Amino acid sequence: MNKLLLSLHVLAAIIFIGPVTVAASMFPPVARRELAADQPQTAVLRVLHRISNVYAIGGIAVPVFGIAVGAGLGVLGEVWLVVSMALTALAAGVLVLAVLPVQAEVLAVAGQDHETRAALIPRARRLSMTTGIFGLLWATVTVLMIIRPGSTTGV
Repeated sequence: MNKLLLSLHVLAAIIFIGPVTVAASMFPPVARRELAADQPQTAVLRVLHRISNVYAIGGIAVPVFGIAVGAGLGVLGEVWLVVSMALTALAAGVLVLAVLPVQAEVLAVAGQDHETRAALIPRARRLSMTTGIFGLLWATVTVLMIIRPGSTTGV
């Protein structure tokens, strides 16, 4: 059963976390370009935002299966896993509280006048940093899952 849960955990991470990370990181440069354009085209922004939203919801499966695997292996108290869960929660918080709302805000003003759009360009620039932090958190979790420092289950 643990092998099945671990497989589902890894597949969920690949299928959901990868795309949301890529879509979220692609959004800021496209947003800056479109906010500065004379006639912005929002189709790409809308698709990237939709991917970010839908895959974020699907991404809930990753910690669910991860906790099931950890419980099955009896390692939920291991430091590497506790740190990984905390970083996962932090990444989810960054996505839900900082990335998705700014994406929605950009989409909300994309059809407005040039001055309103231009005022949002600095936020789109900061969004690049925020999505970078989101990606870095997931990269750190991935490394912790592979290396498992201090693990009693072996490497």
